[in-house]
Amino acid sequence: MSSSQRLAEKRVLVTGAGTGIGQGIAVRCAREGATVGVHYSHSDRGARETVARIEQIGGRAHLSRADLADLGQVKRLAAWALEQLGGVDVLVNNAGITFNAPLTDSTPEQWDQMYNVNVRSGYFLTQALLGSLRASRGAVVNLTSIHAFEGYQEHSIYAGTKGAIVAMTRALSIELAPLGVRVNAIAPGCVPVENHEKAVGKVDLEQVGRGIPAGYVGTPDDIAAAVVYLASDDARFVVGQTLIIDGGTTSWMPFGEQFRTPLRSAGVQFGKDYMPAAT
Repeated sequence: MSSSQRLAEKRVLVTGAGTGIGQGIAVRCAREGATVGVHYSHSDRGARETVARIEQIGGRAHLSRADLADLGQVKRLAAWALEQLGGVDVLVNNAGITFNAPLTDSTPEQWDQMYNVNVRSGYFLTQALLGSLRASRGAVVNLTSIHAFEGYQEHSIYAGTKGAIVAMTRALSIELAPLGVRVNAIAPGCVPVENHEKAVGKVDLEQVGRGIPAGYVGTPDDIAAAVVYLASDDARFVVGQTLIIDGGTTSWMPFGEQFRTPLRSAGVQFGKDYMPAAT
């Protein structure tokens, strides 16, 4: 276990912890001394891998499934966390889905699914856990995206959800700070994960990194380190902020014509496994 133990004795619930960034966050929190509630929505394969990785480093983890598009299951997840963990000191609203479609092909069902999972679930999970967070003077960390700040082809619904998270974080932070609960957000840039590879196939990460000012792509642990900071007492004076972690992506002017090429014409489709089909 880490010698820093910045989250020692903390009880942390991480949604979407079965893969990618969520898995990295859960493992890093455990390494910092927390007991971690590992949530997943669909297959338990990745989530069990998360638990195994936590146990390998001597950490403690508990596993729970919930479909975050279903508000009843969101509330049951909160009740499970309160019972299984004995309370929640840190809530990491990481779970989210990505989907690309042009305006002309988007459906109300797809809109609802995106907003229900990406925005509504985190809002009402925070509401359901507020009593425990308030009692422990805890913290909420919401995961948004650089899509909240820059446009990309066929991502209007997705970007809308991520912009909503930024605004919601800011407003909730002012409401909850007087209650002793800090709310902040993190906007990751290019952090390749399993679901990204499923949508676009194998990519040359070294080549992708050359298009990022830092010179390389990010990793889940880059984001997890920031979560630990915002969840810890080191960030006691940080309230209502969205920390952009993108290697400088949003700081440069990308003049070019990539925006003229529809993603679907290039065979790129995010979210086909969990989004309602177009009718």
